[in-house]
Amino acid sequence: MAATVQQAKNWRRHIHRNPELQFAEHETAEFIAQRLQSFGLSPSRGLAETGIAAVIEGDGRPGPSIALRAEMDALPIEEKSNLPYRSRNPGVMHACGHDGHMAMLLAAASLLAARRNFPGRVVVIFQAAEEFGGGAKRMIDEGLLTEFPFDRVFSLHNMPGEAPGSLMTRTGPIMAAATSWDLVIEGKGAHAGWPHLGIDSISVAAEFIQGCNAIIARRADPISGATISPTRISGGNSHNTLPEEIRIGGTLRTLDNTLTGFIIARMHDLAAGLARSHGCGVKFTPHPGYPVTVNDAVSVAQAMQAANALVGASNSSDRVEPKLGTEDFAYMLRERPGAYVFIGAGDIPPLHSNRYDFNDDILETGIGFLTELVRASTTE
Repeated sequence: MAATVQQAKNWRRHIHRNPELQFAEHETAEFIAQRLQSFGLSPSRGLAETGIAAVIEGDGRPGPSIALRAEMDALPIEEKSNLPYRSRNPGVMHACGHDGHMAMLLAAASLLAARRNFPGRVVVIFQAAEEFGGGAKRMIDEGLLTEFPFDRVFSLHNMPGEAPGSLMTRTGPIMAAATSWDLVIEGKGAHAGWPHLGIDSISVAAEFIQGCNAIIARRADPISGATISPTRISGGNSHNTLPEEIRIGGTLRTLDNTLTGFIIARMHDLAAGLARSHGCGVKFTPHPGYPVTVNDAVSVAQAMQAANALVGASNSSDRVEPKLGTEDFAYMLRERPGAYVFIGAGDIPPLHSNRYDFNDDILETGIGFLTELVRASTTE
């Protein structure tokens, strides 16, 4: 195992040094395909431009088909580190640990391909474009489930701030749905000394933001797990003039897809009401994103069986709190049962930080978990 872990570390750092954005992971895909071929596998390429899938047949005994998935894409972030393997691609870095996830899955694939000590088969999926492009959905739309049918699917993601090597999951919603939104307010410009001659778009913007807070506080169930966050606002270029136009943008996060629709409808109502009461133009535009990531109970039980066997009950949990980040693994879980699992990464910079670096000390646990998960998922 030590040699496999060292190899995974080398792979991880190579991938970290050569990050690529969504649907452009061509060098990454070539690197992965070459490694899979060296294990005696026949990787298929081209789903969602750069996605890769390969089948590892077991020992011939009948059994389920279990899929293990890792993401391939990096983020449009300029890395701020002095690491010897820091990104060599300006403005692009692996700031979410996808380099580590790929390395762990490659190492697990090498062990599974060498041992073949399980019934059924394993499908390893290296998915394009998790961060922005919805690569999981595109791979499904382009035939992933037809070409590589599987009964159950799992994915492992590192989590800074949690005990290194700990394993955590939960039944039900584990990651949020996201809807980005934009609001354009068309007021009437005027001199700031005579505001009554204009329509103050800034005041309308403030009312909209406060109204969004009221939707969450008074229209949504307090324990539902929802938040509206305005994240940008622009307009105006003078200290003594009411601006004609204000633009606001932000995100809605929920742990219930039905609740997402309800809140978006209330935001539409709020915008329309402000337009009527102020006599201005208000255009609200939602942009639906990833749905809620929902784990099923059987898959969580299998993941916990593997986790307990590997790290013990004191270092694993099936009661982790859901996160309001998003994951396009949700699309795979809409098609097949499965589980999304966190592996603690220890005291390192947070995900999407320009100083983030995957903790190589958890590689061994991650590799062990993925291989043990195959055993737990194929044992009746």
